[in-house]
Amino acid sequence: MEATAVGKYIRISPQKARLVADVVRGMGVDQAITTLRFMPKKGAGIIQKVIESAVANATHDEQADVDKLYVKKIVIDGGPSLKRIRPRAQGRATGIIKRSSHITVVLDES
Repeated sequence: MEATAVGKYIRISPQKARLVADVVRGMGVDQAITTLRFMPKKGAGIIQKVIESAVANATHDEQADVDKLYVKKIVIDGGPSLKRIRPRAQGRATGIIKRSSHITVVLDES
């Protein structure tokens, strides 16, 4: 029994979100949420919300036992990038790329 949740168009770079995702991959749901709650990174709160959404999907759809759920798979894919321009010295301009992410969480019962 697997439950999934997807967060799309999240305004965090995939590289920064993967740092947080690697920490909680394979953990139990309770332990993962507790770890994310006290982690001082922007991606921790975002990934915590997606995991909590997957838990809600698991309990609603298949009536799964929350105590047995663990993070089976967590994937951070790149989303569309916003391209902006920053003024620089002597009339020049440089490009800035504001990246976004798609976060997919798959929970399973152990």
